[in-house]
Amino acid sequence: MHTPKPRSCCVKPAMERTVPSTASEEIELYLRTIYSLLRSTTEVQIRTLEEVHAATNSLLHPGARGEAPDVSAFIYSLLRLPSCIPQVQTVLLGQSSDVFSRHGYTGVEAWQSVSARARRRRCFYDNEKTLAVYIASRSDIEDVIPVLTAFQIEWNKIHVLLNRCSHDRLFDILENLPGTFDDLAETLQLPEEDLERLWNVWATSPIPGMEKNGWNAQHYLLRIYQQRCSFGLRLLSGSLSEYWRATRLWWDRIEHTAPELLNRPVYFISSNTHSITNLLSGFALKQQTVIEQFLEEPRNVRLRDEWRSIQTGQTNASRENFLYYLLKKLQQSEIGLDLNRIQKIDEQEHGILHVSSEHSFDVEAQVIDVSLLDPTTFDPRIKPWKSDPSMEFLRHSNALILNIDYPLGLGAYNILSKVAEHASPILGVYIMGKAATLNGVRGDVMIPNVVQDEHSQNTYLFQNAFSAANVAPYLAYATVLDNQKAVSVLGTFLQNARIMDVIYREGYTDIEMEGGPYLSAIYEMYRPKRHPINEIVNLYGVPFDIGIIHYASDTPLSKGENLGAGTLSYMGMDSTYASSVAILRRIFALEQQRLS
Repeated sequence: MHTPKPRSCCVKPAMERTVPSTASEEIELYLRTIYSLLRSTTEVQIRTLEEVHAATNSLLHPGARGEAPDVSAFIYSLLRLPSCIPQVQTVLLGQSSDVFSRHGYTGVEAWQSVSARARRRRCFYDNEKTLAVYIASRSDIEDVIPVLTAFQIEWNKIHVLLNRCSHDRLFDILENLPGTFDDLAETLQLPEEDLERLWNVWATSPIPGMEKNGWNAQHYLLRIYQQRCSFGLRLLSGSLSEYWRATRLWWDRIEHTAPELLNRPVYFISSNTHSITNLLSGFALKQQTVIEQFLEEPRNVRLRDEWRSIQTGQTNASRENFLYYLLKKLQQSEIGLDLNRIQKIDEQEHGILHVSSEHSFDVEAQVIDVSLLDPTTFDPRIKPWKSDPSMEFLRHSNALILNIDYPLGLGAYNILSKVAEHASPILGVYIMGKAATLNGVRGDVMIPNVVQDEHSQNTYLFQNAFSAANVAPYLAYATVLDNQKAVSVLGTFLQNARIMDVIYREGYTDIEMEGGPYLSAIYEMYRPKRHPINEIVNLYGVPFDIGIIHYASDTPLSKGENLGAGTLSYMGMDSTYASSVAILRRIFALEQQRLS
C-alpha cells in the first residue's frame, strides 16, 4: 500500500504507517509482571520472574530453559553487575541519595562504592548483603532486572550441576585447573572453549575478600557450589517526579560549575569521557615518551610489537588511536595513576572542564570553552583546515561544547530536556554510541536518518548532519553504512527472534537505546507541545544541527555473538575516534560559518 508523505510534523492514521510492529506478547507480559511486582512496598523475589523471563526467548538468553548453562548470557550479566554480586541478597533501586534516606537507608553513599566492568551505574555495597543502585529512568529498571534474573538463572544451573559431584571430586577437579578443563566442562555440560571464556571472567572479577594466590576463579566456583542465588528486590520510588528530581540534581552541579552555559551558545554531544577530550587536548600525544617507556615492561611485549608494527607502516592503523589506547592502559597501572590527575590539569588549562555527578545517576560531563582550545595540540585528523590552517577563528568563538557520557534509554530524554530548559541557544545535538547491527560486522559505523522509538512508538524522520563521507576517511578497518534505519529498543534482554525478524524485514538494521528518546526531546525543543505518541514525526524543520552516529558492538543475528561474547578492545577505537573526529570537524565548520 502506498504511504503518503507526512503533510506536517506528523501523520496520525495508524494504517498509513510503514514502521515495524515490534510488539511481542511475551515481552509485554514480562514488563507488566515486573511493574506489577514493583508496586509492592515490600521486597519481591527475582525467582518470581524466572519463568516469564525464560518465556521471552530473549536473543541474549536463548538457553534460559536449558539444563546446561548459557555461558554468553551469564558472562553478559557478570560484566554488568558489580563484583560483589555473589554476596548480595537484597538490591535496592532509587533515584538519588535523598530517596534512599527517606526510606531509612541514611548514609548510603558512605557504603563501599562498587561498579561493573561493562555498565556505568552508581552502586554502593554495605559489605554484608545489600546493594544500592542509582537509576536515572525507567530504562534502568528494564535493564537491571533482566540482568539480575539471567544471572540468578545461570548461577543456579551451575549450582545444581556442581552438586551432582561429590565434595572430594570437585576439589580434585579444581586442583587441576586451569591446566585442563576436560572434567569440569563435562560436569557443567559445556564446551571447553565456553568454560574457558567464563573462567577468564571469573579470574579477572574476583569476589571481594576472596582474592588469594590466583585462585579467584576457583573461589567463584566454590561459592556457586556452596549456595544458591536468591535475589530480593525493592524499588524505593518509581515516580516520574523522582527521575526529574535526580536529573535536576545532575544539572545543578554542572550549572554551578559552569554558569556560562546559561547565556552562551552550546553544542551538545552525547558520547563518552575520553575520545572528544583526547582529540582536543593532545595529552596522549605529548606523553608519547612516557608511554613508550611503559611498553618496555616485559608484560607489554605484545603491545610493544603492535606499536612497532604501526610505526613502521606494517599495520594499517592509526598511530594516534593506539597512543590513546596505551594511555588508558598506563593510567590503569600503578605507575600511571598520577597521570589521571596530570591529564585533568592539562585539559583544564586548555578549556576542558570535567564535572562529575554526585548524589544521583553516574553521567559525567565536560564543558569545553571553544575559545580556549589550542589548535596546535589537536589530533592531526582535525587540524587540516584549508580556509584557516591555524584555526584562528576558534579564538573569537563564544560557544561551549557540553559533552556527556552517554546515558541509558529514557535517561537521554530526561537529560536533553533539562539541558534545553537551561542552556540556550543550542546550536547542535550530536549523539554517538554503541549499537547492534543486523547487516554489518562488529566495528562498522552506522548513520541513520530514520529512527523508530519503542518508548514513544514514534517513527522520527530527520536530516542527519553526517554521511559516510564524513567518517570513512578516518577509518582503518571498518565500513560506514549511511542512510540506515534505526530502532531504539527498551532494553538489551527485551528482544527475541520474532522481533528481530520483523525489524529486519522492514529494513531496520541499527538497534540501539538512546536515539529515540533524544529525538523525542529534540521535538519538544522546537514544538510547543509534548512529543506525540505512535506517529510519524518529521524533524526536518528543526532549526539546529542533528547528528547521530552508531558503531556496531554486537551482531545479534550471528549465533553466539552477543555482547557477552567479547569486547571491541582496540579495534573498537577505530570506529569511536573516526566518529568523534567527524563530530568535532562538523562543529568547527559550523562555528567558522557562524562567526563569519
